[in-house]
Amino acid sequence: MNVVTERMIQIGMLVFILGGWQLGVTAGFIDVFFFPAPLDIFNQIVSWIADPGFYRHVSITLTETVLGYVIGTGLGVAAGVWLGLSRSAARILDPFIKGLNAIPRVVLAPIFVLWLGLGLWSKVALAVTLVFFITFFNAMQGVREVNPVVLANAKILGAKRSDLLRHVYFPAAASWILSSLRTSVGFAVVGAIIGEYLGSSAGLGYLIAQAEGNFDAVGVFAGIIILAMFVLIIDRILDVLEGRLIKWRPNATEERTA
Repeated sequence: MNVVTERMIQIGMLVFILGGWQLGVTAGFIDVFFFPAPLDIFNQIVSWIADPGFYRHVSITLTETVLGYVIGTGLGVAAGVWLGLSRSAARILDPFIKGLNAIPRVVLAPIFVLWLGLGLWSKVALAVTLVFFITFFNAMQGVREVNPVVLANAKILGAKRSDLLRHVYFPAAASWILSSLRTSVGFAVVGAIIGEYLGSSAGLGYLIAQAEGNFDAVGVFAGIIILAMFVLIIDRILDVLEGRLIKWRPNATEERTA
């Protein structure tokens, strides 16, 4: 299949699902209390977009997500590379890391609220905890997967530790790290939304919580769709970034041709 055919199939599936959903609501087979009509959800999204106050909620959630994502990714990559290079430190810290990773992140949300209040940073902290371990384990494993022959040859050629990090370890771990970045986008959004659920006066999570409290299924579904659009946009940006950083990997067109 070529790209156009695949896109047509995707559009056809979307039309079939939404059309069947709308027909089911119109015919009375689907209860609108639980599954509102797609047209009603679309109208709710349009009304939010037309409201200037809506963008304040969007900016708050987006800020929490981006900060949690960037900080969690930076800390995770740094810690993963460090422990990937230092086996003794990794063995010493292993039980502590496993213990922290075993803690459900939702349990930490009330603690962050107590420590940091109901403002921005309690949501950012929760997002950081969700993102950190994903990037940490991938970065550590990526560093450990470096080809020992390539590493030995670089040392023979006189490469310093900084040169090894730049030209050997990071390129070898790039695919591991970038794959974790794409996975952790959704978790950053989850951290921000959960924090807003527990206590906030603005944000998309606040809008969804309000709609849920009023048994407004239309508002809940509209908020979910907007959040999904955020994740898809960020994922697309990471896709472009991945294509630029990993030059050796064939693109989708080359893979289909092969």
